[in-house]
Amino acid sequence: MKILILCTGNSCRSQMAEGYLKSFDNRLDVFSAGTQPSEQVHPKAVQVMKEEGIDLSHNKPKAVTEFLNEEFDYVITVCDGAKESCPMFTGKVKNRLHIGFEDPAEVTGSEEFVLSEFRRIRDEIKRDFKSFYEKIKKSI
Repeated sequence: MKILILCTGNSCRSQMAEGYLKSFDNRLDVFSAGTQPSEQVHPKAVQVMKEEGIDLSHNKPKAVTEFLNEEFDYVITVCDGAKESCPMFTGKVKNRLHIGFEDPAEVTGSEEFVLSEFRRIRDEIKRDFKSFYEKIKKSI
């Protein structure tokens, strides 16, 4: 099963979701990308995923255009619909889903507060993508 996770910068939410799906089942072929890829995966995303035993330190943000000629079973957008416009994927897709999350990179405040928000959103991503995985695992 081939899955593409999309957001704008491909530096936080989509990277975390990709990491979780890969950790749930190594038979899944999972990728993430953004419409305006950042320079790097957000250091706090790397940090909070490391706490979960998932290493994102070698990941790089990618442009969605790299995947337009590929076919996917699922394309999942993870942006917060109220605050951002979700990217559209024009390639061949069997199923399109939206599982939205706030952008932890937008959080301001003390270092402690920002980190707690990264963890909160990470945990929401884990919960919602685990639920998604439970629904699709019979068809893998």
